[in-house]
Parts: sequence; C-alpha cells; structure tokens
Amino acid sequence: MKRVKHILKSTFTIATFAIFYSNSSLAGEAKEFEGAKPDLKIESNNANFAEKYPLQYQSWKATSESDEIVYALEEDPRLVILWGGYGFSKEYNKPRGHFYAVTDVRNILRTGAPKDEKTGPMPMACWTCKGPDVPRLIAEKGELGYFDHKWAKYGSEVVNSIGCADCHDTTSQDFKDGKPALRVARPHVLRALDAIDWKFENLDKHGKRVAVCANCHVEYYFAGKENAVTFPWDKGVDVDSIEKYYDEIKFTDWTHKLSKAPMLKAQHPDFETWSLGTHGKNGVTCIDCHMPKVETKDGKVYTDHKIGNPFDNFEHTCKTCHEQSKETLQKRVKEHKAQIKDVMLRLEDQLVKAHFEAKAAWEAGATEEEMKDALQAIRHAQWRWDYSAATHGGHMHAPDTMLHVIATGLDRAADARTKLAVVLTKHGVETPIQFPDISTKEKAQKIVGLDIDKENAEKAEFLRTVVPQWIDEAKQKGLLPADAKQ
Repeated sequence: MKRVKHILKSTFTIATFAIFYSNSSLAGEAKEFEGAKPDLKIESNNANFAEKYPLQYQSWKATSESDEIVYALEEDPRLVILWGGYGFSKEYNKPRGHFYAVTDVRNILRTGAPKDEKTGPMPMACWTCKGPDVPRLIAEKGELGYFDHKWAKYGSEVVNSIGCADCHDTTSQDFKDGKPALRVARPHVLRALDAIDWKFENLDKHGKRVAVCANCHVEYYFAGKENAVTFPWDKGVDVDSIEKYYDEIKFTDWTHKLSKAPMLKAQHPDFETWSLGTHGKNGVTCIDCHMPKVETKDGKVYTDHKIGNPFDNFEHTCKTCHEQSKETLQKRVKEHKAQIKDVMLRLEDQLVKAHFEAKAAWEAGATEEEMKDALQAIRHAQWRWDYSAATHGGHMHAPDTMLHVIATGLDRAADARTKLAVVLTKHGVETPIQFPDISTKEKAQKIVGLDIDKENAEKAEFLRTVVPQWIDEAKQKGLLPADAKQ
C-alpha cells in the first residue's frame, strides 16, 4: 500500500475543489493568445533520443505493437445514427498505440481529403494532441500562427507521433542529466490547469506526471473563429459541470442530421474521470499504472514508456497497492466493464429511437417551440453517453462514476422520448413509430445521407498524392530521418 500513503494534495484539488469551482468568466479561454517564443527550443524528432535513452526509446517504440485497427462503426452501427451529420459517423476506430497517432489522423475519413492548405473540413486544431511537432510549431509561430488555419496547412510539419518532447523539456540540462524534466509546452493546457487551481509549476512530481497526460487525455472543444483548443473546466470536471459550461456559452459541436438536436461530442475525458474515481482520490497516477518503473536483467531501472495495460506488468503496477491476486482483480474489472457496457448499450438504444422520433415529429409539422425541450433532453442524454463511451478505461478508473453518468443519461433519454410522444400524438403520428433497419454500418450511413464510396475514393487519392509530398518535405526539413517510413 506504499503508493496510497502519499495522498497527493494536487490530486485532491482536482477531485474536490475543481468539481465545485464556479466563476462567471471563462478562465479556460484565451483572452489574448500567446505569441511566438523563439527561445523555447523543442526537439520533436523522437529518433534523436534513441541513443542516449535506449530503454525508454525502445519501450516507447513498442507502442507500435498495438497495431490492430478495430472499426467501431462496424461493431456497433448505432454509432452512425448517434453521430449523424458529424464526421464521426463517417469513420471511428478504437485507439491504437501512441506510435500511430499521426498516421491514424491522416488516414481517418473525418479529416477529409484536402488538396491544398486551404481545403478540407477540419481545422489545424485536429493535430494538437498528435505529437511534439505541435508545441514546436506553437513556440515558433505563436498560438494564432498555429491554430488559425486549415488542418492541411502544416501537414508536412506534424510528422512525429506522440513522444519525448510532448512531456519532457528535452533541451534542458536536467533532461541531459537523466532527470524527467517534465513540461507542459501547450499554452492552452497551462491555462486550463490554472483555471482549476492546478498551476503546473506548483505541483509536486506526482501532480506533474498527471498534468502531462492531461495534454491530450481530456475533454476539449474548438473555441472561436480561430478554432483554438479549449478545456471546458471552469465549473468543474464532472459531467454536469461541463454540461452547464457548454449550455451557458451556448456551444454546439453540430446539429444532428435526423433530430436537429444541438449536439455535444465528448472527446476522451480520461483525466476527468480518473480524478473522480478511487485511483485519483487516492493519489494513484496515470504513470503508476501505465508507465511503471521496471528493471532490466542487468539491474537497470527505467520508466516503461509502452503505455500498457496495467495487468501486463502486474507486479510493478496493481500489486504495489492491491493484495488480491491478478486473477481476482482481472475478474472484478471484467465484471465492471460488462456492467457498464450493458447499460451503455441500453442508453444507445434509447437515443437512437429518440433521434428517429424527433425526425418523425419534424416531418409531421412540429414547431421549434414544441421540440425545444425534447431536443435539449436529447443533447443532455447523449452528452452523458458520449462522456462515458469516449473515456478510455472508465470501467477501471471510476466504474461507480460511469454507472451514475449513464444512469442519468437514461433518465434524460426517457424524458426526451416522453416529450416527443406528446408532440407526435399532437400531430397525429401513430406511436410507436416504425424504426428503419440499421443493422450494418452501410445501412446506417445511407440513412444519414453519407456517400461513403465517394469519401473513400477521395481519401485514397489524398493518401496516394498529398501525404507522400508531406513526408518528403518533412525529410528535407530534417523533421524525419531520411529512411523513415510512414
């Protein structure tokens, strides 16, 4: 139980203070964007650290072993309907190892097939979590010089996947001396941490370890005409507080294709759910479970950068706190996962029906005033589903929180469908309505109006013609080794 003994002051801050923090101003949003910092040098080429830190580098490179692409829309076509009208209904795959961060965002249909730096559906912000070239670009060009562009603008510049300089000050003397030299180099992350009283420079080493993971494993949105990455934490990190934040600023990710509801899309609120769960409240950090200290056969101790499943390294992770056997803990986690998955799918079913019922109501002549409350209930119900579904490892980090979030989502979905039943009846629509067949991804995508064959053809052309140019340019700039393959 040695790790639990040093309960972190900083960890308790996020788990308690931040939940109740309230401020009428939006402290997480930039009042003035940070300019360029020419003296801030960031070495983004991960391969440059292979010789000096071979154990850390090779274990980081081992994230390439997590190479399987799992097509989530094929596994669960209901997702296509839930995200109808949004890019995620085109393609959404389960996450792979850090090694593939850049490759996967290039390949996904959501980023489109831009022919030049001014075309394509997505903003530059879509690169922000993908690797150390991003903080390098922000340092070189300032936040506006980075954010205020289309995604393809710096396609030849963001080429190194999540790695060393995302978390470490790799040009510092401390790093050269073998110390961690942890750093948050993305200004918007520092602003968000300040907003919840987690000022990075005041954190102890354990808090800093968590904060560097919060560079990316968080909920965020794109704010303003610049599409700047912003964290919605001003009122807290729990599902209700973030929802209230979004409602008050009237933020909407997209309008649903079928129901016309003003929707929110959760990203991956892992930091948030961790902080609300038993591990976060007891000072067990991301690093303790996913990047433990390990020992080589010749006695060298180093931090394993493979970012693995804690059970893969049980003696160095779970066993340092838990007295139960590996098998006992695995069984418990499996049960938690099954319970959460069961109620999550129930919520999905209710949301899918609500979207189709809203569509039927509109087609029957419902007015905006009649639909307003039902659509708001759909928004809130799906926000709770997505907050849970997008969280990596929520069944392990905070299973009780996940079950509560989904339960409140079911409550709001029921409220939405009750309100819609009243509207449908008023307009003479017989209930229950007939729901279409969405048993496959293809059927569901046709219903939401997607031409996936066209999307795939355009993407293939982009990958064949544009991406090789990006990679060649990156090699010429020295951002990638000459023999690099991507």
